[in-house]
Amino acid sequence: MIRSNRCIPFFLLASLFLQAAPVTAQAVATTQRAPVVVGLAGSAPFVEDGRVPVGISVEIWQRIAEEMDLPYRTVSFDDMQAALDSLHAGKLDAVVGPVSITAQRAANARFTQPYFSSGLSIVAPKADLTPWGRIKPFFSKRFFIALSVFLSILAVVGALLWMAERKANPEQFPPAPARGIGNGMWCAIVTMTTTGYGDIAPKTLRGRVVAGAWMITSLAFATTMIAGISSVLTLTGMDAAAIRDAGDLAGKRIATIADSPAEEFVAEYGGITVAVNEVADGFRLLQEGRADAFVFDRPQLQYYLRQHPDPALQISAAEYGRQGYGFAFPLEGPRLHAVNLALLGLEEAGEVDRICRKWLGQR
Repeated sequence: MIRSNRCIPFFLLASLFLQAAPVTAQAVATTQRAPVVVGLAGSAPFVEDGRVPVGISVEIWQRIAEEMDLPYRTVSFDDMQAALDSLHAGKLDAVVGPVSITAQRAANARFTQPYFSSGLSIVAPKADLTPWGRIKPFFSKRFFIALSVFLSILAVVGALLWMAERKANPEQFPPAPARGIGNGMWCAIVTMTTTGYGDIAPKTLRGRVVAGAWMITSLAFATTMIAGISSVLTLTGMDAAAIRDAGDLAGKRIATIADSPAEEFVAEYGGITVAVNEVADGFRLLQEGRADAFVFDRPQLQYYLRQHPDPALQISAAEYGRQGYGFAFPLEGPRLHAVNLALLGLEEAGEVDRICRKWLGQR
């Protein structure tokens, strides 16, 4: 009887455990199958948030979810920083879109390996190719300054030749200053260009010393002087393009997406940031003349121009600050490793490249 009484509590505990076990397993399974909450942010061609979201990032994520048999639901955000803030606050399980992997963002999130790599580019108006645009540089202040310096040098040389030759050679260098210095300038030009007509030439020793010194000087500096005038014409003619590379951003109004790495880039080069929320807004400011250029990630700029051609705009050949795009996850989370494995499998199978070419064409 004593043994039987002692066994009763044991059987009761065992019975309760066996009854509770299926309930616990079912709760665990339910928790594991709960949909992952995914924040969508970014712009085309990576995220197009219509009735059914599409884009490079969306399609790659869909393939990863299929490989992992991972249920999810999406929440859309107007900008990337808002999505990352929600991720850090624990309201999201992942952020999908063209999330640039930066040290600042890595402080509050973990990232998958990059599935796309690109950099920043500049969109600006093309140079004015109208007839007036071609001759306009000849009426610029810079051109007249360069020309004045050049003529002043010729005037000094012409005056020296006239002073040396006016008494011994009055036929070629008349006593009248205007004609005499003018002939001296003509002689200096002919000498500098090595044309050598011979119609005007110094005869005195002093005149030949001046001419010889000018020949030697012009050999060393004439090319530089002419090149200086040419460069002034070239730079002035390109002013209509406003922005050609990052060095031209200083002091200009530069549109870019708010809270994106492009903001820091523009500030680094001295540009005046005009923040917008969407790529279309940046192009609109540019076309309306309220911005001198638009700086953002190259693929988004290329895709927009491909969908909305504008012959008055051009994208820079240069690409700055290349960064990788990845998917963002919380600092503490169980899925990052599995997502990376699935992403690697898609890359090795060529699926990621196929999706990118579908949206961007041959890269």
